[in-house]
Amino acid sequence: MFLIDDTALMALIREDVPAGDLTTRSLGLAAEAGELTMRARGAMTVACSEEAVRILQLLGAEAWIATASGRQVEGGEMLLFARGQVEALLAGWKVAQNLIEWASGLASSATAIVAAARAVNPAVTVACTRKSVPGTRALSLRAVTVGGATVHRTGLSDSVLLFAEHRAFGGADALAAQIARLRATCPERKVVVEVADVAEALAAAQAGAEVLQLEKFPPEQVAAVVAGLGPDWRGHIAAAGGITAANAAAYAAAGAQVLVTSAPFTAPPRDVAVWIGPA
Repeated sequence: MFLIDDTALMALIREDVPAGDLTTRSLGLAAEAGELTMRARGAMTVACSEEAVRILQLLGAEAWIATASGRQVEGGEMLLFARGQVEALLAGWKVAQNLIEWASGLASSATAIVAAARAVNPAVTVACTRKSVPGTRALSLRAVTVGGATVHRTGLSDSVLLFAEHRAFGGADALAAQIARLRATCPERKVVVEVADVAEALAAAQAGAEVLQLEKFPPEQVAAVVAGLGPDWRGHIAAAGGITAANAAAYAAAGAQVLVTSAPFTAPPRDVAVWIGPA
């Protein structure tokens, strides 16, 4: 689970309420008692309801989760409930609503890709990349993981992935030499090699790659790599680039064990209905 701490949540609050709520304060409503509910307007995989509750708590309201992150709900289901001074409720309203709507869009997209792929191969893994909107990585990865996906890389520090851009600096035999060096210097890590065509994939496997990342291969070329490697190859094949809920089943059927995708990061938000009124 990706933990989003109070410092990060306070930054979201300050972005929207840098000097208090001028309208609420000017109307003299700040100290009145009120209640707030949030409900799903339609089907969604819920994400960041816990963080939304914490935003309201940080502003001084009492708030409770009705639906935890990761649950799939239909329209009308309550997501959270809060009560407290109107100033706290109105200050946290849009920050919390926007967070749930945006994160639930990512989570719902991830859920759809996972469901499409696993309808063909229940063992397939859907891994989301680090290509999230800048500044949102922790929240984005939290959303896609509650949606059923896993994380491809949180950043450059956590995995070994050999690109053509690395090989450009290695000379004529860079592929084999760099794979050998990575296996020697990072023995606790799998060596993943990104390849651009079938021949390069087979060469990388022969040179010792443990995972082949097939960049923008159509499903039929993924199937060609699987066939070329044969049943005795002990590595894994990851298909990457352009994978969505519409084509995930085709990639799973072609034999890719991992589907690497950035698609959830551009998913539209899901709609959340908010009611605020007197306590």
